Amino acid sequence: MDRKDRKKEYKGIIFDLDGTLINTLEDLADSVNEALERMGYPVWPTEAYRMKVGRGFRNLMENSVPEAVREDTAVIDRMLGFFVEAYDRRYMKKSHPYEGIDDLLDELAARGIYMAVNSNKRTDYTEKLIDKLFHRIPFVGVFGERAGVPKKPDPAGALELCGRMGLKPEEVLYVGDSGTDIKTGKNAGMDTIGVGWGFRGFGELRENGAVYLAESVKDILDIL
Repeated sequence: MDRKDRKKEYKGIIFDLDGTLINTLEDLADSVNEALERMGYPVWPTEAYRMKVGRGFRNLMENSVPEAVREDTAVIDRMLGFFVEAYDRRYMKKSHPYEGIDDLLDELAARGIYMAVNSNKRTDYTEKLIDKLFHRIPFVGVFGERAGVPKKPDPAGALELCGRMGLKPEEVLYVGDSGTDIKTGKNAGMDTIGVGWGFRGFGELRENGAVYLAESVKDILDIL
């Protein structure tokens, strides 16, 4: 665990979803590959999607189709339709919490730490996954992609959740596995934790200025 010299009292935590709380990579990869096959395009190995996910479904489609058609709106619209059909069937098949996440959330709840989720995944999927896997956890808000609200790394969602907690940004930690998450926390004026078990790795997290780096969920408790 990497830490800065200063120590603060944190009263709230905002979590990213995919790659932070839940390993959703296989269900996402399988669904995009099904859509690619229906379009007659080559598929990608599951590991390739680590660098494609995290910026919303449309961006995922644009980064998965052949480069020659990435700016073709009609192609992306059709791909997105096929993907949603596939993901509706698959999104809870293989997705599961990372090791130790259940215990972490229970401990944070017992300590009275405010918790929330801020994702670029579509809101309906975000809410359903949280309800199925963490229904007992008293999140103050669970946000996904919403009409009229810019996606991460814009800080709008994070600041709205901070307001629901009744806290100042400096009292809230922002936790995620990607540079997008670190930028979101920084843009919101929050200290950030980059987790090493997700989709990206410590290199990207360091490059984007994560205040803390967590190799395990225990590191998050130690930071608190």
